[in-house]
Amino acid sequence: MTNQAKSQIVTYEANGHEVKLSPTIVDQFITKGNGKVTMNEAFNFMNLCRYSQLNPFLNEAYIVKFGDKPAQMIVGKEAFMKRANRQSQFNGYKAGITVLNSQGDVVKKEGQAVYPNEKLLAGWAAVYRKDIDYPIFVETSLTEYSKGQATWKDMPANMIRKVALVNALREAFPEELGTLYTEDEPRYDESQEREKVQATGSKAKKLLQGFKSPDDEETEKEDEIEEASEVMENANLFEGEDESIIPAELK
Repeated sequence: MTNQAKSQIVTYEANGHEVKLSPTIVDQFITKGNGKVTMNEAFNFMNLCRYSQLNPFLNEAYIVKFGDKPAQMIVGKEAFMKRANRQSQFNGYKAGITVLNSQGDVVKKEGQAVYPNEKLLAGWAAVYRKDIDYPIFVETSLTEYSKGQATWKDMPANMIRKVALVNALREAFPEELGTLYTEDEPRYDESQEREKVQATGSKAKKLLQGFKSPDDEETEKEDEIEEASEVMENANLFEGEDESIIPAELK
């Protein structure tokens, strides 16, 4: 990253406050992890904050970078709520958890309190829009999101409820929130997916070595028939000739 690029400043307003960002500021004060962000990653983050009117100095957004892996742009739940509240069609929400009680019943309840006789199963949220007659409902499974991290062990109900809420907000306002993700949501890593596809393809190729598809076998049969026809045509050329001059393979 050149010194000129590092010094380029983006200025915008977020919630009535002026925010100034540069690649140097992003790298030194906003990036978490042990990696160094690239110029493209820094500018992408700056433009995300400017477009979404996020203030990274209030922890509304930050960037995570480990080693040479692609940087991840993370948005806090409060930023989702602020941006949703600015939408004229936003009409409130409900959120809670899904539990299995001692009678074996699956119960959805608001809030995030899990009682001793209950087992936490999922989080749920319903976001209301003034222009839609039904709520945008999302339910997220605990086992899908909890990977045993410390926060998920200490506050699983709070975490899964939050995940459900931000998912519902994103579905309710895809244009405004569609590109924003919190740190608790798994991100699609194109490079890892590409490696998986390549590895699977190589493994499949090895397993298929020695096997022929019906199309391959049919093609080989056609080639053999064509070759045999040519041999017969060539043999006919020698009809009536002295056998001593006929090639051995045609006799």
